Amino acid sequence: MTIDPGALARTRARHPEAIAEAAARRPRRPLLGRSGRLLIVAADHPARGALGVGRDPLAMAHRTDLLQRLCLALSRPGVDGVLATADILEDLLLLGALDGKVVMGSMNRGGLAGAAFELDDRFTGYRPQDLARIGFDAGKLLLRVDHRDPGSLDTLHAAARAVDAMAEHRLPVFVEPFLSRREGDGGRREGSGVLRNDLSPEAVITSIAIASGLGGTSAYTWLKVPVTRNPDDMARVLETSTLPAVLLGGDVGDDRNGANDEDAVYEKWRGALQLPTVQGLVAGRALLYPPDGDVAGAVDTAVGLL
Repeated sequence: MTIDPGALARTRARHPEAIAEAAARRPRRPLLGRSGRLLIVAADHPARGALGVGRDPLAMAHRTDLLQRLCLALSRPGVDGVLATADILEDLLLLGALDGKVVMGSMNRGGLAGAAFELDDRFTGYRPQDLARIGFDAGKLLLRVDHRDPGSLDTLHAAARAVDAMAEHRLPVFVEPFLSRREGDGGRREGSGVLRNDLSPEAVITSIAIASGLGGTSAYTWLKVPVTRNPDDMARVLETSTLPAVLLGGDVGDDRNGANDEDAVYEKWRGALQLPTVQGLVAGRALLYPPDGDVAGAVDTAVGLL
């Protein structure tokens, strides 16, 4: 698909109502299709200032290129939908790329990458009422908790109320939990140090237990969980909750995730996808920016794993 950024800008400038009109006529589908599995392509990174992929710190900064990659990924058989913020989803609406797809809105993007307030994950993206109004299918929130940071209590409280509000609208909410810490300083208040998510089995188990108990009901709560450093630990990790779960797909070649090549990442996904509570996969940079540049090939490989 050839995308004209000028045409998108002109529509936005002269006919902003076109976005709501496109949403109103968008054909919808159930969250889970006939396969009972779910493959979602994630592209909500830019709104948190996380533009890098591998060694390119601005890989996701070229919006037309990102949209072309997303449209290609969404066109592949077996891809169920997309996770993104309003600016990206509305471009995709105008391009007609969301017809018959699961559309998941990203809710809290206030914890900007590298900021002193990164753990203060304010809900600066979609609100539950926004998702209900525009007719999207689900929401996603990020829940990072640092036991040394008193501000994490505010994040927990906001996340719990978001779970409640999503349930009131009968919309699924995908909670992505981590135990996090800053390395190299005494805590968030100093505003320095590198934020790391703890992917040990004990930390992931604890984060799942915390996320599962948020809000006044868990009826509409899903978990979006990372694969632990040792994939063999995932069976024990996912015994923590009976909530439906999807796997979090990271950046191929990201040493922090314990994998340096595509094959290693796919093998980690392959084993965890067989566990009983796992319903599918939500992956972004690994599919949109594969090392060999073959988006269709990366997406098709992921579909095959399901």
